[in-house]
Amino acid sequence: MSTSLFNVKGKNALVTGSTHGLGMAMARGLGLAGATIIVNGNSSQEKIDKAVAEYKSEGINAVGYKFNVADEGQVMKAISMIETEVGQIDILINNAGIIKRTPLIDMEVSDFKQVIDIDLVSPFIVSKHVVKGMIARKAGKVINICSMMSELGRNSVGAYAAAKGGLKMLTQNMATEWAKHNVQVNGIGPGYFATSQTEPIRVDGHPFNDFIINRTPAAKWGDPNDLAGAAIFLSSKASDFVNGHILYVDGGILATIGKPSNED
Repeated sequence: MSTSLFNVKGKNALVTGSTHGLGMAMARGLGLAGATIIVNGNSSQEKIDKAVAEYKSEGINAVGYKFNVADEGQVMKAISMIETEVGQIDILINNAGIIKRTPLIDMEVSDFKQVIDIDLVSPFIVSKHVVKGMIARKAGKVINICSMMSELGRNSVGAYAAAKGGLKMLTQNMATEWAKHNVQVNGIGPGYFATSQTEPIRVDGHPFNDFIINRTPAAKWGDPNDLAGAAIFLSSKASDFVNGHILYVDGGILATIGKPSNED
């Protein structure tokens, strides 16, 4: 029974921003569990093709589609192509996002709007058009990738925090409207993970590395593969009565106010 509860074999999963990083880690987890991965990116077709090849090298069935998740016209065209060429979208993970590290007082309005557009408006756009098929079939899973910044502020990431805080509430409202159609909408809030982007600062003696190690009860950076279980759970029958929940995968950071420097 436990195997069937977490079964995603034969499902089609669209994961936006899945050519690298945490998006790729979650997509890989679903793919290794038997789902077909629909890879999305917008920077270049070459990057998408490279990611698809990487998935396939691990035995994962993967296809790639280049489109801008913040452009409704491109989204509508891409979803139509996917449904024709691949089949129905059973699982949607809204992972694509950006961050601009600028103090609010120095931030250009155009930059603030760009972060909101990609990190908050695009999950609305993609979900709106994917979920129509889910509602018609009376089945579907939507996972929005939130953040610890959905709960907490931090210096220089005000636009990102505003978007991710909004995404938490958008997730709850999506669940409110779509749960009656047997569509479960939930979120995952990653903590700090060991990715290629964080590699330069993950060295002993670096102030931010020391901060993360000391601030996290698990006393380490997360492994991107640690997100796979959360993605599979929220994509499978095991979460059929879970709606509007944000599952934080953060090593316990949000559980504590932190460890004073004079404590062991």
